[in-house]
Amino acid sequence: MTNAIRLKPGRDSALLRRHPWIFSGAIAKIIGQPTAGETILIESAKGDALALAAYSPQSQITARVWSFDIATSIDTAFFLQRVQQAQALRVQLLSPQITAYRVVNAESDGLPGIVVDRYADCLVLQCLTQGAQYQRDHLLSALIDVFSPLGIKTIYERSDVEIRRKEGLELTKGLLWGVEPSETIQIQEGPVQFLIDVKNGHKTGFYLDQRDNRAIVAAYSKHKTVLNCFAYTGGFGIAALQNDAAHVTHLESSAHMTDVITQQANINQLDLSRMQCVTGDAFQVLRQYRSENKTFDVIVLDPPKFAESNAQLKGACRGYKDINWVAMQLLNPGGTLFTFSCSGLMPQDLFEKIVADAALDAKRQARVVKRLFAGMDHPFATAFPEGSYLKGMMVHVD
Repeated sequence: MTNAIRLKPGRDSALLRRHPWIFSGAIAKIIGQPTAGETILIESAKGDALALAAYSPQSQITARVWSFDIATSIDTAFFLQRVQQAQALRVQLLSPQITAYRVVNAESDGLPGIVVDRYADCLVLQCLTQGAQYQRDHLLSALIDVFSPLGIKTIYERSDVEIRRKEGLELTKGLLWGVEPSETIQIQEGPVQFLIDVKNGHKTGFYLDQRDNRAIVAAYSKHKTVLNCFAYTGGFGIAALQNDAAHVTHLESSAHMTDVITQQANINQLDLSRMQCVTGDAFQVLRQYRSENKTFDVIVLDPPKFAESNAQLKGACRGYKDINWVAMQLLNPGGTLFTFSCSGLMPQDLFEKIVADAALDAKRQARVVKRLFAGMDHPFATAFPEGSYLKGMMVHVD
């Protein structure tokens, strides 16, 4: 292999700990003329071969490691082995009652820049980096080999996320293999059914990472009043209603979601009189509820990502503090707050401090009874802590 990246002295420590990213600042020189996405050799300052990685010249993360075994060929057989390994883990972890799950979780499954989610008989693929795009045909062949015998009829691409622009890639989506997916795909999540729009829904269609947390919320919502903020398609609230919540208020900024949430309730044969959909900005509506002395037994805060960069982290802290502060004022004594951050840049300890400060300002006694994370189909590699992006807390508030 003639094309390579030579690292600066002392900049190989992360690689030696098997972290898969090589940042531009660690590079002494580029050897040869590699093209974007091409697999190249990563060398120490002394010229020792360390890894094989995908080259991405426009990104601050200039290379992402495919393998630390330099004898590996990055071909269809490589992707087949990685996909088989990832699927085998999910089979061990998940109940047959789960028909939607993450198959490939990017770097944490040894496939940087690649996300594959399954929704019943449909796979949804995201290629987020130059390396993933370059290897897409090999990856697609591997997915077909593994999943066509398992009843998959569709592989649909949702590489229409803004992070691709940082890689110098265009946003794209569409059918890659099989039959065109239907407008909605019905999935099973334990005792709950959901309708998923894989073509236009958030992420690949649904927030699969919150599956385990939806079940926890449901378990603590029986016979209680629930406020489900940033409801999207109503996941937390529908799960709570299915477990006999007394009443659920879904709060969502998009009016279109009212019809979607109602459909979700109908396919689960839920009592619509115990459910209300409110359209509005969560920060404003919660303040309105406070002025009306409206209270709830359970509140779920699952906002979108507040911090896309380090420069936005300070503002994100203010946003999380504010929304948690008002929510705690709306909880009945002995109530439960389920609060989340999906901002990967938000450290766990900082998020916990923000919630603690919110409780202090709200003059409420709060106790964290459980830390919450993404489901087991979203593992994170021990060498790649960045993979643990979702953090949450179940907070008892007196």
